[in-house]
Amino acid sequence: MTFPTSMLGYISSGDQRLMRRVNRWRPPRWIRLWMILATRAGDGWLWYAIGVLVLAFGGPSRFAAVAAAGISCGVGAALFLVLKRLAGRKRPCAIAAHCWATLLPPDQFSFPSGHSISAFAFAVSIGMFEPTLMIGLLFCALSVAISRIMLGLHYLSDVVAGSLIGAGLACACHALLIGVL
Repeated sequence: MTFPTSMLGYISSGDQRLMRRVNRWRPPRWIRLWMILATRAGDGWLWYAIGVLVLAFGGPSRFAAVAAAGISCGVGAALFLVLKRLAGRKRPCAIAAHCWATLLPPDQFSFPSGHSISAFAFAVSIGMFEPTLMIGLLFCALSVAISRIMLGLHYLSDVVAGSLIGAGLACACHALLIGVL
């Protein structure tokens, strides 16, 4: 067995163990509501609303911030569509029904998490240009990412990969736009 194969097996078995633990846990009602609201916010409307607020009330770099967020989210969306088809990994909810959440996934594949890519692409892009917003934006992005695991829509590795891709795209867009400005 090669190292990459054994590493993927190790990650997959850890993902499966976490999925079973999350499925058995009966969280308090407030956590269930938070997770459902976070995942729905990550569908895009929250990012659009924040983008409009940044454009209206942001500092001198507000246009660059929203441009970086738009570019990184757009590239992230294209990238996750390709990666999902290449990976072909089934979602946790397709393997074992979730005990308290019955949300339908937007597609059949799990890796990487598109919600996490978008959340971190947006949060890091805006936060790098508007540092006073960074903590709140990262809280929102983390909430979206965690909700995807808690609701049985993604594995931990899907969310970690998506978060890293989104943050990487945001940093690249920031560097590109700073170099242009």
